[in-house]
Amino acid sequence: MACYSECMGLRDCFFVRKFGLTGRDLERYLSEALSRGGDYADLYFEYLTTTSVSLDESIIKGATQGVSLGVGIRVISGEKTGYAYSDDLSPEKILKAARVAACIANGPSKEMIAGLEENPKRALYSITGEPDLLERVKLVRRADEAARAFDKRVFQVQASYVDSIKEILVATSDGCLNGDVQPMSRFNVSVLARENGGNPEHGYHGGGGRVGIDFFQGDKSPEYFAKEAVRQAMVQLGASEAPAGETTVVLGPGWPGIMLHEAVGHGLEADFNRKGVSAFSNRVGLQVASPLCTVVDDGTIASRRGSLNVDDEGAVTQRNVLIENGVLRGYLQDRLSSRITGGAATGNGRREDYKSIPLPRMTNTFLMPGESDPDEIVRSVKKGVYCATFGGGQVDITSGNFVFSATESYLIEDGKIGRPIRGATLIGNGPEALKYVSMVGNDLKLDEGVGTCGKDGQSVPVGVGIPTIKIDRMTVGGTA
Repeated sequence: MACYSECMGLRDCFFVRKFGLTGRDLERYLSEALSRGGDYADLYFEYLTTTSVSLDESIIKGATQGVSLGVGIRVISGEKTGYAYSDDLSPEKILKAARVAACIANGPSKEMIAGLEENPKRALYSITGEPDLLERVKLVRRADEAARAFDKRVFQVQASYVDSIKEILVATSDGCLNGDVQPMSRFNVSVLARENGGNPEHGYHGGGGRVGIDFFQGDKSPEYFAKEAVRQAMVQLGASEAPAGETTVVLGPGWPGIMLHEAVGHGLEADFNRKGVSAFSNRVGLQVASPLCTVVDDGTIASRRGSLNVDDEGAVTQRNVLIENGVLRGYLQDRLSSRITGGAATGNGRREDYKSIPLPRMTNTFLMPGESDPDEIVRSVKKGVYCATFGGGQVDITSGNFVFSATESYLIEDGKIGRPIRGATLIGNGPEALKYVSMVGNDLKLDEGVGTCGKDGQSVPVGVGIPTIKIDRMTVGGTA
């Protein structure tokens, strides 16, 4: 087999330049991984560089740069998986890791190694020149100065900027060869404000995506994020305690989509469903939500935080309609779930790093827009709660039950958004909540680019989104 660096368009790949990796090497490692039997094997090479700068009390408190390098090797035999990794890319260490994975899987079948062929490519993001440390420092200083200037009640500001470049290469025993170079940047501003010696209130805002530092020189500047963080804190200074009870809830566009991600999206991941532990298990083709609800997971949106040219198993990402007009259409698949269930691959195999096994995970998950005007939705509510921003939450995948805290919310009285409230929590069930969606706005908005999803101890970047929606019945926990 010819060297893939010469014949498959990957001659500029880091692993070729640095380690002289060839197609013959990859074939040898895959053969070793299947030496004790197995249905499938793959190699995941990763090279990651990360830089971060943090500011607190108007002082640069941290500036770090790091490099991570390694390979993960997986062998699948039936429903068993063997996995091993090495941070040493010498042939001896890679072969040892392959043998360890082979021993763990220890399957009866023996598959031949297919000839490696590079998969189709797309370019959802671009790589710009690396900024110097001073440019990064200037960004966080600008946020600090802006936040303090916006309102004198602000007494503490924290700001951080993190960027990274991840280069991956994936080779599989069924012939897939794919690589990607993935940029990521994220900017965060957090403030505390106090009025007349009262309790401090918190405000936070941030954003980014698969972009470079130039992204933060335009509309999404440090001043923009600082101003929004201060605005949220000011809202909380004037807030009253949230009432408790069942009521109508209106979710604002954008980040409130995190509730859809947690309460619904996780339940649509294939591993939970093939094990029968999801509230959505065995319900494909059934009505699981209001006919107004169409839920999509799309890893192909340019520059978005959750987007990928290829997933962490080398598959090209795609747009997946999960719920269409309230009817469940399918699940998010990784290779293992797809092999076991016979379901179509969806390009959703993701992992935190080379030390981690791939899992079916979301990319950018959102509710499609409807036809209602957002103002019309609010006017239709005589009494309820409007939630503009969410914090943390907890979800039980098996039952679909959730609890979410709303960090910015307001009472709706006689069709108008009224006074702000604090301490509101939304309590409900994901599938049930979707059934009570009675109006969907035409104002779909994706989040600013801060989502991080945790599952089985792994964290990956994701995007969320939602238009303004009206949920007729939901329990709101409060203290009033």
